[in-house]
Amino acid sequence: MNTPKKDKANQSVEEIDILEILTYLKAKWKFLSLFLILGVIAGGLVAMWMRPAFKSDILLQVDIKGNKSAMAFGEMGALLDVATPSTAEIELIRSRMVLSQVVENERLCFNAVPINKLDRLIHKEGRLDLDTLKIPKAIVEAKMNVFAVVTKDSSDYDVVDEDGQVILSGCVGETYRHPLAGDSLVITVGSLEAVVGQKFILSAQDRQLALADLLKSLSVSEEGKNSGIIRVSMEHRYADRVSEILNSIGNTYVRQNVEMRSEEAKKTLAFLNEQLPGVKAKLDSAEQKLTAFRHTNGTIDLTGETRVHLEKDVTLQQQLLELEQKKQEALRLFQAEHPTVRTIEQQQQKLRAEIAKQNRAAASLPLVQQEVMSLQEEVEVNNKLYTNLLNNIQQLSVVQAGEVGNVRIVDHAFAPLKPSKPNRKLIFAGCVFAFLLLGCAIVLVRRMTKNGVTSSSELEQTTGIGVYGKLPMLAKGTQNDVRNPFVKANPDDPFAEGVRALRTALEFSIFSDTKKILLVSGLVESVGKSFVSTNLAASFAMSGKKVLLVDMDLRRGHFFKQSQKGLCEMLKTEDYSDKYIVHVTDTFDVLGSGARMVNPGDLLNGRRFVDFLNAYRDKYDLIVLDSPPIFQCSDALLIEKHADYLLCVLKHAAHSMDSIQEAITTFDRSVENPLQKAFVFNKCESHGHGYGYGSYGYYGYSKKY
Repeated sequence: MNTPKKDKANQSVEEIDILEILTYLKAKWKFLSLFLILGVIAGGLVAMWMRPAFKSDILLQVDIKGNKSAMAFGEMGALLDVATPSTAEIELIRSRMVLSQVVENERLCFNAVPINKLDRLIHKEGRLDLDTLKIPKAIVEAKMNVFAVVTKDSSDYDVVDEDGQVILSGCVGETYRHPLAGDSLVITVGSLEAVVGQKFILSAQDRQLALADLLKSLSVSEEGKNSGIIRVSMEHRYADRVSEILNSIGNTYVRQNVEMRSEEAKKTLAFLNEQLPGVKAKLDSAEQKLTAFRHTNGTIDLTGETRVHLEKDVTLQQQLLELEQKKQEALRLFQAEHPTVRTIEQQQQKLRAEIAKQNRAAASLPLVQQEVMSLQEEVEVNNKLYTNLLNNIQQLSVVQAGEVGNVRIVDHAFAPLKPSKPNRKLIFAGCVFAFLLLGCAIVLVRRMTKNGVTSSSELEQTTGIGVYGKLPMLAKGTQNDVRNPFVKANPDDPFAEGVRALRTALEFSIFSDTKKILLVSGLVESVGKSFVSTNLAASFAMSGKKVLLVDMDLRRGHFFKQSQKGLCEMLKTEDYSDKYIVHVTDTFDVLGSGARMVNPGDLLNGRRFVDFLNAYRDKYDLIVLDSPPIFQCSDALLIEKHADYLLCVLKHAAHSMDSIQEAITTFDRSVENPLQKAFVFNKCESHGHGYGYGSYGYYGYSKKY
């Protein structure tokens, strides 16, 4: 058998019924409507408050396969042809080397922000662009603001401080320097578009902060995979400024890329110029030696074999010199142990071996032939080396002068015609939805935080007492009128149907020849106990039974005004006639509480109250005693001794299980033989499952009181 605590735990882990939640929210439509209205107001204000933002982009192409322009110069162009991945180029675009120059060129450190809230709300803000702004350090450190106020014909302005004192007056396009705070205020307004009286707050941002803001607003990405196409996009408040900034980024990046390539050519050109005088001196020396030899020995014709040796030696020497040049270029970039340097050295060793072999083969020639071949070989080798150096120098000079790079601008940025943000409809809908969601959350949280009992089955299993009905909420302000009860005035209302269902359930438990007295009580105030008593008694009377409804709250009567005499006077005078009874209908009578008493215990606990019940027991089929709440005073316990049946009215989700059990224990302790009891839930909220008892359920009612 499950204990009550286990049953409660099992209930807490039940799955959430979505339909029940929706119907519960529907019952709170008035509360949610308030949040809906607030959402509409807030959404409209936020949507109008947001400043527009214009988005544009620029498209760059990076030659990731190599510099075709450099390849056109042959071997020397290959030295400059260094392919760069697009990811590296993206990081270069985002680097401080590029963006710091853009910040300076586009004057992104200077800001002039309009501050009129109404102008912002109706989209009538002006614009002021600054070319120069220097605010004294003392003003910045003191966190004081400097403002520009438009005057005259929107071309003149005044610079004012926080107190409204004019610091200087100026016009667009002029630079002004004014002594201020031990320093000078310097300002140049480049352009001004605003109406007279509009006010701007001026600020000169640190370059690092401006660079960080620019970097944060940039979006740099490669289009496709390994395409070499880079898209740079950003948003800005002004359409023309976003295109200007993006084009500045593109131009700065391309220029620096070209300068980097030109710098490589410049370094190589300097190296070749250093080598040129030495090669020229060697060539002159070799030519002089050959001329002197011919002058001494005359002209000597070389044999065919000697010419072959000469041509081959010249070719090998030239190749050896070219390898030495490549080695020197490689040593500028790598260490001597680098594989590239090692490979060149191995090729040089092979050529030297070939040259040595050629020299051994030439030893068999005549001495004169050997001397002539050696001199001519030296002249031709130095001549070709000198010629190659001149050609390479000319090629590098062209590269440097032509500013050849591996990046170009494909599409320049343009000034967009429409703002990309904000999406005012989306913002409005989002705010409305957020407020509505907040309202739903509050409703559901309030429901979840209610620790009161709501389950009939849980209450019955815990106490062993049946729940005979669930009565819905009525409209707020519904009055308890004993002369015209609600069930009579509104017989088709779901509350009336619930009372009839309760009456039907009680008929099988109460009525007999000896049991006629029904005690209606509750735990605390404001549970609707008197309202239930009145309408239950009226419902019994409407079914044909003669019913007397008695207001037992002698401290604070609820049925009539204080001037209306009733039970208090009847018990004091022991006059049990009908002169104090109000006849509502032929079958329904009401006895008020009468004069208020501070301590009515003596009247209720004495013989006179018993005599009162005996006097009217035979006159009526049912006597309904509407007693005070048990936790408010002890009157209900005194009345219980003389009742035949107890109906305890509980407010839905308002009482804990412990308080209900405590009330039952208190009732049972006050009498020798505990009364037969029943519960009825009042002020229930409709969740789409209906109320009532047995086959007398009803649906779809959501009013409250």
